[in-house]
Formats: sequence, C-alpha cells, structure tokens
Amino acid sequence: MKYTCTIDINLPITKVVALWNDEAYFKEWQDGFERIELISGTPDTKGAKSKIFFNGKHKMELLETIISNDLPNEKVGLYEHIHMTNTQTSRFIAIDEHKTQYISEVEYTKFNGFMIKLMAKLFPGKFKQQSQKWMNQFKDFAENYTLK
Repeated sequence: MKYTCTIDINLPITKVVALWNDEAYFKEWQDGFERIELISGTPDTKGAKSKIFFNGKHKMELLETIISNDLPNEKVGLYEHIHMTNTQTSRFIAIDEHKTQYISEVEYTKFNGFMIKLMAKLFPGKFKQQSQKWMNQFKDFAENYTLK
C-alpha cells in the first residue's frame, strides 16, 4: 500500500525543516510520542538506528533506520513494528520565501498478522488519515510556534 500526503506551511523552508527535524518538538505534533533512543550510528545519518516510543491509546515501539538524509530536500526512513513495515519519504519544497510544501510518501511493504492485514485491505484510508493528521498538527504547531 502506497500513498502521498501534502500540506502547505506558511513559513520559510529553513524554519519548517528545523522544527520538523528537531526531536525535542515531536511531542508537540505526534500524538503519544514519548521518546526516541539512538541504538547505533550517528543521529540523522544514513544507517542510524533508533527506537521510537509512543504511549497513547496504544503503546507502540518502532525501529527507525535512516535510509538517506538530504534535508532540507528529503529524508527517507524505514520503520519496523511488530505488525508492519513501511518506508517514509519526507520532502520539503520552497513555494516562495515564506511558504513551504511538505510532502510525505509512505509505502507499507509488510503486514504481520490477520487483523492488520484485514484493516489494511478494508480501511486503507485510515493509514493515510493518520499521516495527514500528523502533518496538519505539525503545520499548526510550526506556524504557531514561530509566532510566539
């Protein structure tokens, strides 16, 4: 399953990318984000591995592997969970000096277990809906953060 989400943010690309990439702010726009722990490598560089912990409605732990990082243009990560595996490519394009387009391309490559396979087949829009929700929350956070 593959999908793309986009959103325009009323800030310069340098500010958008700086806020988006700073893990100190993840909890501001990712529901349930608890922490990220580096396992190996240098943070944000190709091959770096981290565990990401979420503690919201459902406790969740992801293994993140950075595939490539060419920010502010693009960052690609592999995310592995007990129930699924996906890659996410995040891109940032300067529309003008005060506006940035944020594009997220997600491809699920593996689903483990009957229930998650059924959910993916019957409700594929739920996955995209969650990605778009976080992007909308990031936009709200970023635009309001810089106005403080």
